[in-house]
Amino acid sequence: TTLLFSYLCAITLAYSRTKWLMSYPKQIYIMADNSVKDRLLTRNYIFVCIAAFMMSFSFFILVPTLPLYLSATFGIGKAMIGVVLSCYVLAVLSVRPLAVFIADTLPRKSVYIVAYAAFVAAFVGYFFITKTLALFILLRIFHGLCFGMLTTAGNTLVIDVMPSSRRGEGLGYYGVTNNLAMAFGPMVGLFVVASGDYMLLFLTSLVTGIIGLLLGALVRTPRRERVEKVEFKLSADRFFLKEGTRASIAFFMLAMPYGMTTSYMALYAAEVGITHNAGLFFTVMAFGLIASRLHSGKQVDKGFVTETISLGISIAFIGALGEALLSTVAHWNMTAGYVTYFLTAFLFGYGYGTMFPAYNTLFINLAPNSRRATANATYLTGWDVGIGGGMLFGGMLAETGYTPCYILGTLL
Repeated sequence: TTLLFSYLCAITLAYSRTKWLMSYPKQIYIMADNSVKDRLLTRNYIFVCIAAFMMSFSFFILVPTLPLYLSATFGIGKAMIGVVLSCYVLAVLSVRPLAVFIADTLPRKSVYIVAYAAFVAAFVGYFFITKTLALFILLRIFHGLCFGMLTTAGNTLVIDVMPSSRRGEGLGYYGVTNNLAMAFGPMVGLFVVASGDYMLLFLTSLVTGIIGLLLGALVRTPRRERVEKVEFKLSADRFFLKEGTRASIAFFMLAMPYGMTTSYMALYAAEVGITHNAGLFFTVMAFGLIASRLHSGKQVDKGFVTETISLGISIAFIGALGEALLSTVAHWNMTAGYVTYFLTAFLFGYGYGTMFPAYNTLFINLAPNSRRATANATYLTGWDVGIGGGMLFGGMLAETGYTPCYILGTLL
């Protein structure tokens, strides 16, 4: 409620500024026109951000709680949990090429709304599929397909409604919505699971998704420039930005430890004996992500793209090293274990939050405007493959304990 109130206040200020400028004589309004054209906090940008927050919130509620749900409901082991979780990400990955073509060909808002509606509708399935694991896997695959289409269209849509001169800053603030969802989603999810009511968990995701869908429908997109029609040729370059191959591989390696952290940290904390306020790990991590956005986006807009990425990787490495050493520290001294646990969360979040807008801008700068969706899909593909790999290999390595997972993450 507080977050929504803050966003509504921002919307009110945006409208007030516009009306104030319009109330002045035409000459004065023309003088202010340049600043208005580069204004970031517009009505459309704010609505896209709120819709993204709601989508991410409904997603992050399930991230740390689904392993617990699968274990309690279907009685499966750690390796099988990793397989089920990775099916979602593999589905997201498989739909990216199609999402790219559709988002670059059809009206992006229409694609965005249809994908958002399907994503929300998928939550209904969780209320009924509680007996058969195979059906649950199929539901997760369908949900992943919807999520892949939605994130590709959403990341492209937000670029369309922001001024190009403030793209790095705009992408940074847009990413904050995801970070806020990460701060409150897992915490709320674990709190609901503590009551033993998984149906309430799915209901919360459904309601927040519906709110995001309604707000996304209010976004007004600018008219796209016409691109000369060329003969359609099926080629890898149409679905994947070849110029971003090396950056995508690097992003894949960075995404694997992130996937392990978001999926298994709650179970890892329980394994090492950290039981009190374990869910706050994601909140502290999100605060690190948010804190990094205060400067990283502006540094990217100044041209320090690769320098910002390098800084983020260095800080994230220290956080990943803390995760790998957490078990050793906790067994030596539990108080030191708690300090390491939360300090690691902040550093891990700060590092990734620093590199996210820089990486996104890097891919966007490599492509022309007509291929923004392709650039975004290449960026997200590297991320999706890494997240899926982290979930899959993390689940396999976890059969002997979660510490090897985070050692591998540190090396990557």
